[in-house]
Formats: sequence, structure tokens, C-alpha cells
Amino acid sequence: MTRIRSVEARTVAIPLAKATAMARRSVDVRYYALVRVTDDDGRTGIGFCYAGNFGGSVVSHAVRELIAPLVVGQRADRHRALWNEIYAETLLHGRAGSVSRALSAVDIALWDLAARTADKPLWQYLGATTIEDSVPAYASGGYYLEGKTPDDLAAEMRGYVDAGFGAVKLKVGRVGVTPQHDAERLAAVRDAVGPDVRVMLDANNAWSDVPTALEALRLLEPYNPFWIEEPFGPDDIRSHAMLAQRTPITVATGEIEYGRWRHLELLERGGAAILQTDAAVCGGITEFQRIADSAASFGVTMCPHWFHDLHIHVVASIANGQYVEYFPDDQVLNFRRLVSRQLTVLPGGRLALPTEPGLGFDFLPEVVEDVATDQWS
Repeated sequence: MTRIRSVEARTVAIPLAKATAMARRSVDVRYYALVRVTDDDGRTGIGFCYAGNFGGSVVSHAVRELIAPLVVGQRADRHRALWNEIYAETLLHGRAGSVSRALSAVDIALWDLAARTADKPLWQYLGATTIEDSVPAYASGGYYLEGKTPDDLAAEMRGYVDAGFGAVKLKVGRVGVTPQHDAERLAAVRDAVGPDVRVMLDANNAWSDVPTALEALRLLEPYNPFWIEEPFGPDDIRSHAMLAQRTPITVATGEIEYGRWRHLELLERGGAAILQTDAAVCGGITEFQRIADSAASFGVTMCPHWFHDLHIHVVASIANGQYVEYFPDDQVLNFRRLVSRQLTVLPGGRLALPTEPGLGFDFLPEVVEDVATDQWS
């Protein structure tokens, strides 16, 4: 069995063409940490994570200084055992945040390496649960932009429906935007897409208390939203549970939640009927699978957060995977510019499962070189 010869990281910063806003922040650049793991036969697996809109090099430093020394020289097939060892050794540096994202990126790279070595697409290597050659997806967008009107938003969402998607998502809860205006935005969208399209709402931690959230949601309820996402900050599990008891709108959250234990608390308190766990945040594919199994025992489905190139594989390999979040363009998920292959959208808003080994794509060296803030090391 081959052993890991090297673990390298690199930081990239990709500006957005136009500053884009959600509830409590505006983003004009995105940092990503890229990882590559090479075995002593020269085979390489890749991983990655979102590293925020500033300070992105912190994640890469965590890969190099905390995790790489624990992985180099280890057997390449020990990815689950390595997860446990890395987690235990890095406890004092952080069980969440940048350290967990660094662990996630390395774990993804190890799984990618294993699938490439086996010459199988990652979703097959993980154990396919689907009998289809595709998985369902929803089109994600609906961000706040300067000068963007409700009619502009409705046209955007209608465009996704015309492209074949039966579910779409938009932002709500922007600071300085009244609940009444958000209701007007959603009303325009519902009128444009019709009654049968699922419309999801993403609040991005907009509200600080349950009464304020309920005030906003009651204005949105007449337009039949499918879920309300991240109504509160991720640590406020109690408010998520209280809101879930008081609104008919399904509560979804978990995209910046870390580890199976925090997810278990969220499930036990009834704080989410849908989990949006991100494998590039929670601890990687290894931890995502554990979380998905826990969620299944609560009857909760998984609709993972962005990175559709990654999450198409995990949704196809878990029994309770419901949707992949798909970004039709690279304005917001500009990670798309770094990769060599884009997913294929099929009729009905489904995504074709990749057939290439591993993740099914590589980083584009010339693009990485153009936006990198450091070197591979």
C-alpha cells in the first residue's frame, strides 16, 4: 500500500465582478484554500474549502503547520483513521473555524486520491445510493445587488425555471431592507415562477431573536416558501428550535456547523428539519457521512451548502440526500473559474453524475497562478 509523500496547500483570492450582498455582509472577494495530496507512486488527490472574504491564508497555514506533519508518511488508505488522529491532535487549535476547514480540505483530498487510485468516480467509490445517472438540484441566487428591483429578481428566478429547475433560492433579511419589501420581492418571484416551483429563502443569520424572525416570516408565509435557511447565528440552536415550533415554514440550517456532535444537538433539539451541512466545512467527507447517518435516524434530509462539484458526490452516496445547491454562474460561487470541468444540467433541473475518476476535475494551473496569494507548499 502506498504512503502519502506530500501534503501541500495554496491560497487563492478571486474578486467578484460586482459586490454582492446578503443579510449582514457584502462580499467583493472570495478566498479559497486549495490542497493537493500526493502518494509515493505520484498519484494526486485534491481538496479545497472556502476560506472567507479576508484572512484566507489562515486555513492554508493550518494545513501546512498542523495537519501535513500528521499525514505525510501515513498509508494512503487510512483516511478514516487519519481523520480521528488529526482531530485529536488539533483540539487545542480549534474544533471549528479555520482548523476544521483545513481538516475538511485534506480529508476531501484523501478521498479523491483513493477514488482516483481505484479508477472510480468519487460517488461510486463512496457507495452509490442512487440508481439514476443524475441527482436533483435547485438553482441558487437571488442576492441583493445595488439597484436590483423585485422585478429583476423575479426575472432571474424565472430564468432558472426556464432552464429546467423546479426549485430556486433567494436571499431575505438584508439589514436596512424592511420585511414588507422582502415580501414584495417574494411576491414578485412567486408570480413569475408559478405555484408549483419550490422557492427557498436564505436569511444568512439575519435575525437576533424569535419575535423578529416571526414578524418577517408571517409576511412571507402567503407565498408558500419551502424553507427558511439560517434564520439565526449558528450557535443559537435554541432559537432555531423555538422558531421551528412556531412557523409553518420548514427551518433549514447547518452550512457553517462543525462536527457530528454539534449537528446532533441541533437534531435533538428539533432545530432543523433539513440539514445543509457542508463537507468542506464540517470536517470533510468522513464527517459528513457520519452526520448524514445521524440525520437519517431523525428523518432529516441533507441538502448540502454550495460547492456543487463536491456535493454532487456526497448526495449520490447517502440515502437521505435530497438536493444539490447549484449555482448557474460564477458571479458568486467563483470557485467555478478554478476547475477544469463544469457539471452538466439535465432536463428537470438534475445534474449529471461525473464519470471521471475521483472528483472528476482538476484545478486549472494557469488560473490558480493568476489568483494565488502564495505558492504550493
